[in-house]
Amino acid sequence: MADNLTPEQRKKNMRKIRSKDTKIEIVLRKALWAKGYRYRKNYTALPGKPDIVLTKYNIAIFCDSEFFHGKDWENQKERLENSYNSSYWLDKITRNMERDKEVEKQLRSLGWTVLRFWGKDIIKNTQECVDAVEECIFDSKFQDNVKIND
Repeated sequence: MADNLTPEQRKKNMRKIRSKDTKIEIVLRKALWAKGYRYRKNYTALPGKPDIVLTKYNIAIFCDSEFFHGKDWENQKERLENSYNSSYWLDKITRNMERDKEVEKQLRSLGWTVLRFWGKDIIKNTQECVDAVEECIFDSKFQDNVKIND
């Protein structure tokens, strides 16, 4: 499958891709802020530098783009195998998925709850994402109350 863009257009597109303050992060952060939740952005004190961290509840949230984190990987992999510079992209996305698992394991071992949302889920179903965060907060509060009452 050939690239539909010229090298100059592709370069321009790739330069616009950001690692923080992406549209999906901002949408979720605004929704959480509107509900009264305060958070840290790109928290460097934790492995993987989560996009949003609710330190009060030990919740780390990652907002993952579908392409770079391998959503529907089997189909995406087939497409990439036939594209320009396929070995680079296959290696990069495979490593991203491995790193995601490693970081999640590290955070869980430190006692953190890890949530991962796909970008399109955040854009299309922001309230469902906020509900998932609130459910984790409720679980966190419930566990704290059980520890206090024991």
